[in-house]
Amino acid sequence: MSTCKRPEKAKKWKQMTGETFSQSVFAAVCKIPRGKVSTYFAIARAIGKPGAARAVGNALRNNPHPITVPCHRVVRSDGSVGGYCGKKDSARKVRLLKAEGVLIKKGKVDRTRVSTRQKYT
Repeated sequence: MSTCKRPEKAKKWKQMTGETFSQSVFAAVCKIPRGKVSTYFAIARAIGKPGAARAVGNALRNNPHPITVPCHRVVRSDGSVGGYCGKKDSARKVRLLKAEGVLIKKGKVDRTRVSTRQKYT
């Protein structure tokens, strides 16, 4: 089952990974609305693995389709931006977030944009 809304991406979606954990992470991240962010911990909790925040980060680090699965919308619990595509504190992630209207001050996301209670599964 494809969780992305674009049918032309369904084949690529199925090729991403055979691991159920990664698919759950990608599906949850696809549900984060534009202009909002969530945390690695909130995603882990939403997929039923509250102790797996670091594993969520590793799954997103290996995301083969970073725009289709908007991993740039996931930040650290302290509000700092974190890495993007395997790079720490990526300027590209900051640019993508700002383009979506997310405010970033001193390397941290505006806390009013962090979604920690929304259900992503």
